[in-house]
Amino acid sequence: MLFFLLSITPVLHAQKGKINEDSIYIREHYSKIERMIPMRDGIKLFTSIYIPKDISASQKYPILLNRTPYNSAPYGETLFKTSLGPSMSFAKEGYIIVYQDVRGKYMSEGDFEAYRPFIANKKSPKDIDESSDTFDTIDWLLKNIPDNNGRVGSWGISAPGYYATMTAVDAHPALKVASPQAPVTDWYMGDDRHHNGAFFLMGTFSFISSYGAPRPVPTTKGTPPFSAYGTPDSYEFYKKLGPLKNVNEKIFKNENRIWNQLMEHETYDEFWQARTPVPYLKNVKPAMLVVGGWFDQEDLYGPLKTYGGIESNKPKSPNLLVMGPWIHGGWARGTGESLGNIRFGSKTSSFYQTSIELPFFNHYLKDKQDPSLPKAYIFETGSNEWKKYDQWPPKNTVEKKLFLHPNGKLSFDAPTTKTAAFDEYVSDPSKPVPYTSEIRIIRGSDYMYEDQRFAATRPDVLVYESDVLKEDVTISGNVFANLFVSTTGTDADFIVKLIDVYPGDAPNNSPVNPNMKMGGFQLLIRGEVMRAKFRNSFSKPEAMVPNKIEHVKFDMQDAAHSFKKGHKIMIQVQSSWFPLVDRNPQKFVNIYKASEADFQSAKHRIYTSGTNASYVGVRVME
Repeated sequence: MLFFLLSITPVLHAQKGKINEDSIYIREHYSKIERMIPMRDGIKLFTSIYIPKDISASQKYPILLNRTPYNSAPYGETLFKTSLGPSMSFAKEGYIIVYQDVRGKYMSEGDFEAYRPFIANKKSPKDIDESSDTFDTIDWLLKNIPDNNGRVGSWGISAPGYYATMTAVDAHPALKVASPQAPVTDWYMGDDRHHNGAFFLMGTFSFISSYGAPRPVPTTKGTPPFSAYGTPDSYEFYKKLGPLKNVNEKIFKNENRIWNQLMEHETYDEFWQARTPVPYLKNVKPAMLVVGGWFDQEDLYGPLKTYGGIESNKPKSPNLLVMGPWIHGGWARGTGESLGNIRFGSKTSSFYQTSIELPFFNHYLKDKQDPSLPKAYIFETGSNEWKKYDQWPPKNTVEKKLFLHPNGKLSFDAPTTKTAAFDEYVSDPSKPVPYTSEIRIIRGSDYMYEDQRFAATRPDVLVYESDVLKEDVTISGNVFANLFVSTTGTDADFIVKLIDVYPGDAPNNSPVNPNMKMGGFQLLIRGEVMRAKFRNSFSKPEAMVPNKIEHVKFDMQDAAHSFKKGHKIMIQVQSSWFPLVDRNPQKFVNIYKASEADFQSAKHRIYTSGTNASYVGVRVME
């Protein structure tokens, strides 16, 4: 511990020094005003506006807008943020930088709605949504902030990323560029709250305990998240908590509106379908810079589907995708040189900020030189190289199948076994597979790049491993699972992990622990869950028929990774990932209303031969 403190002290001092330096710069070069901006229905939104002190008729600046449910603090015109814009480069470049509390949050008036449905045909001023609130905000700023240059850009990370997406839907004509970064895009299909119908328990409970708490009147103070865990061990806490219905009975007491909405909408019904912006990403006029991280623990789905949704409508304006080796928001903080035990060989975050983000905004908002960025700027892990592509996924890829073979083998060759073959395991909800080897109460991000050997040794985890690779295998594009399964129950979850297995003689080069043995390290490249009752429809669940072979295919999202020569490829299959994902009772019930008596052990089979040969699909670079 002493060594750790001594080694990290210079870093902390450097960070504190940088914050102080930035704070001084902002105070010396910016003035701050706060305004309540009226919307078309009369509601006023709190807005904090930082204006360069040298602004004038001869020195005009564009506007950068960040709309957030997380607060525009600090509140008060004499109190300043310690950093401005997507990075301090923007503050030093010179922008009017605006932060706004969205409707119903913190100091803004009105009622908050998590991902308010878009109203395509507005018939009166009462028909409001995030697009109209943005339009009205931009219109006010242009008319009331003297010496702006008439151009606006927007950006945001996570939930503010969603609001950045919505700025581009029915956009104000002055909005020239928008950058949704890790944008929340679909809380049911793959962002934050659910993945493929499976409820992400741990992150949702801790987040919604604050995010969904009542806010009777505008306030500068948020509600602290739940903290009375009584243990540092999330595995213990959530097991003791029991079925999902106990959260309301024991903790929230039906007072958390967003939690109640989650519990009332178990399927992909109209409630969820109305809350994704993807169907409305048509005729997008601003230039778009969509950003995400390959190790994002919350919103990997969002940037990929936002970019894809815009691209499918053949926009006339540029639509660019940047994917780097980052956790949630990692491109906006730190240098991006490493995550956990994994090195990336360069300062990826710094590169993004200075060579991609700032030049992109400067070009569209200040008429500076076109940075000539590629359609897709993709960091390929494994090889640790930035790749430039004119589309995503790249043209020169072919779909290949990683077949699960009997005896734990994995190969691009299909099984030749003539007789029916399968592997089986018992999944017991009272002893679920943990999502991490760490003892922790808050989810964190480490599990996204954690060594998976802790799971590989469990009897309820199937492991399939390739031979040692004789040449590099590089994947770029969608990963999906195509399983043939059966169960003795009537429902089940299936978690599939795609893993890079390091050779036994891999050097011990961990940036955080020089004693970490990297030989045999199992790096998680992509992991995803599927709730089997949604195998045919996310809107109309169907029970599994006990002991009947069923086809379960699901999206594992995209990846860009090079499995190097000398490494091996591994697939792990399991049926719990606790408490990251809530436990499936393995009985066809509404899990949000299930009781302890509904939970049962079940035997699951994964089939590995003939027409029932299970595989994981990847796109391999030729």
